Amino acid sequence: MTSTTIQTRAVVITGAGDVDVLTIAERAMHGPGPGEILVRVSAAGVNRADLLQRRGLYPAPPGAPADVPGLEYAGHVEALGDGVIDWKIGDRVMGIVAGGGMSTHVVVHAREAIPVPRGMSIEDAAAIPEVFLTTWDALFLQAEMRAGQVVLVHAAGSGIGTAAIQLARAVSAIPVGTSRTREKLERCKALGLAHAIEVPPKTEPAFAAALEREVGRGADVILDSVGASYLDENVRALATKGTIVVIGMLGGVNGSLPMAVLLARRARVIGTVLRARALEEKATLARIFAREAVPLFERGVLKPVVGDVMPMERIADAHRAMERDETFGKIVMRW
Repeated sequence: MTSTTIQTRAVVITGAGDVDVLTIAERAMHGPGPGEILVRVSAAGVNRADLLQRRGLYPAPPGAPADVPGLEYAGHVEALGDGVIDWKIGDRVMGIVAGGGMSTHVVVHAREAIPVPRGMSIEDAAAIPEVFLTTWDALFLQAEMRAGQVVLVHAAGSGIGTAAIQLARAVSAIPVGTSRTREKLERCKALGLAHAIEVPPKTEPAFAAALEREVGRGADVILDSVGASYLDENVRALATKGTIVVIGMLGGVNGSLPMAVLLARRARVIGTVLRARALEEKATLARIFAREAVPLFERGVLKPVVGDVMPMERIADAHRAMERDETFGKIVMRW
């Protein structure tokens, strides 16, 4: 189709601040260009990055809406740009975007879209893209996770954490999780968590010794969405030749490394993010995920963990719940 103007509704950030800066407004957007598809979004997951963007701490990259949050979507194809042959109107799709996912419509490149697993609700599908693509990339493509390895997952009850536990179990690795609450760790055991480490809030992280007691050795892979405040202890919790993959900075942006320990461990520290990657990188990851992960959802090996589904009009409530750490798994917003 020729690119046209589409009227859409979206969550809009009216300025940096608390949840009262969130509103829903009418917006205009361009229709799909060559190689793109227009998706009618039915549901979208909430992510920590949305909260940071609302506070003015995580601006959208160039090309993404500066004032519309949302890093993922699930819905159906409503229109095709010229040259698109892999999708047809009505196909159920999901995927990640650099921003603007909290809108009734998104335009994405056809090669970035992923089919919704057969038999899955659109709300469950909306809980998949950001956390499972992030963890798949971090654990398999960055850390090269494999069977028998000890995998330490911080914030185990989060969307990222619940995804990582399942992916580790799927390849017979040994997932160990940390959380600030015992209740979340108990719920994680139902997903396959092998060992649980409680890290009380407002205390210095001290999980390296606990990991040694629980497992008898350090971690081969550490998946860290906390960042700076955990960096020192992460290095001390590593096994020889272990890998830390940092995917978030909830605990701050500036940390210190115990260099002597890092060198003695012969360790790797990798930082990675999906949001600002080039189209080809995202398209390649989408193809890998569609080929290797979607069948695992269809067979029940993997499952999205949805803590709550809310109408989009309650987006402020969703942000409050995440800020209070009241969630387990994902919050999904529905149009």
